[in-house]
Amino acid sequence: MRPGVVALAFLLLLLGAVPAGAVEPSPLSLTDTGGGGQLILAQAPRANSTSGTLGWWERRRGGKWVKVGSAVARFGVKGLVEGRARKQGSYTTPTGLYDLPYAFGINAAPSGTRVKYRRVSGSSWWCEDTRSRVHNRWSEPLASDCRASESERLISYATQYAYGVVIGYNYAKPVKGRGAGIFLHVNGRGATAGCVSVPVSAMRRILGWVDPRKAPHIAIGTVSGVTGITRY
Repeated sequence: MRPGVVALAFLLLLLGAVPAGAVEPSPLSLTDTGGGGQLILAQAPRANSTSGTLGWWERRRGGKWVKVGSAVARFGVKGLVEGRARKQGSYTTPTGLYDLPYAFGINAAPSGTRVKYRRVSGSSWWCEDTRSRVHNRWSEPLASDCRASESERLISYATQYAYGVVIGYNYAKPVKGRGAGIFLHVNGRGATAGCVSVPVSAMRRILGWVDPRKAPHIAIGTVSGVTGITRY
């Protein structure tokens, strides 16, 4: 994806030049929303925060953005970091603007789901082995060159992966060492290993809302610290 930029209002928020709460981030604050008509905004108060908010927005007639829903969100145990600076195994959530390749889940897709939905089985894995040819990809069954110890068996996370959406971080052209398996998924017991999570009710609503014809994206950022929105 092409490098992107942020409008001044949102950039000031990210750099901490505007007090938290003084401006409510919205797609109108971004000069690059991914070019589509749907955008999910995940925002943490600070770079070291493990929780924040998530809102999903839709562009209507005349270019007006309307908030469709919102939820409390959780982030990585170690907070957030700019996507291109992230290291695998750091337990940080990458900031940036990303597409949403497809959805998946242990449960059947909620009624009304239009995005491609892949059902998890006992042989479904997400390969996080940097040595593998399928690094940062779904692997079913597990590829012979992908170590199970360096991967996630998706069905093992019955709560979190009841429903999920792949976040296109380090996905189109994976850079080894930046990390793999960054999803929007259902809350577990606490902060995540680097994903964004929300209550199960919110995930069901999001899956019923996301429309691949509207090129949905997710923007992850903070209102303090130096993490920024980068599109790639």
